Amino acid sequence: MNTYDLLMNRRSIRKFKQSRIDPQILAQLADVARMAPTGANLQPLKLKIVDEAETNSKIFAHIKWAGYLAPNGAPQAGQEPTAYICLFIDTNIKQRGDYAEIGAAAQSIMMLAESYGIGTCWLGAINRDEIVKILNVSDRYYLHTIIALGHKDQISVAEDIKDDVKYYEDENKVLHVPKRRLEDVLL
Repeated sequence: MNTYDLLMNRRSIRKFKQSRIDPQILAQLADVARMAPTGANLQPLKLKIVDEAETNSKIFAHIKWAGYLAPNGAPQAGQEPTAYICLFIDTNIKQRGDYAEIGAAAQSIMMLAESYGIGTCWLGAINRDEIVKILNVSDRYYLHTIIALGHKDQISVAEDIKDDVKYYEDENKVLHVPKRRLEDVLL
C-alpha cells in the first residue's frame, strides 16, 4: 500500500483480536516515535510499552472509550487491546509538552502500526493518576496520552459528512466515521 492510501485508510479501532503483537514491532513503533519532530529538538517524549495482560487489564479500567457510542463503544470482553504505548513528557526537559509534538509522535506510531495491519486508538480520556500508579512511573513524567493497539477485530470506514460529525456503528457492526470533504477544508 502506498503512503497516501495508508494515511487515508487508517481509522481508530476499538475492538481487537486477542493475539499478541510481536515485541519487535512494538519496539519499532517506539523507535519511529522518537524520530518525530520536537520544538528546539528538546525531545521531551518518553514512552512506556505495555503488553502484559494483567497490566493491560488494569489500564483498561481507567479509559473512557468512544463517547458517541456510549455505553457500547468500549471493547467488550475478548476485544480489549493487547498492548498500549503510553506517551509521557519528561518535565525535567519541558513542562507538559504540546499536542503538536505528541501528535507527530503518535501519528508516526499509528501509521507504522497500520502498515503492519495493527489497529490503534489514540486516547486522551484516561485517568492519568491511576495509570501512572499502575505503571509505577515517577511524577517527573507527565502522562499525556496513550495509544491502544491490537490486531483489528473491527471494520471502520470513512465517509463524507452528511448531517453530523458523530461516528456510528451500523447493524453489521461496521464503524462509520464522517469526514469533511476536501473542498470543505480548503480555504
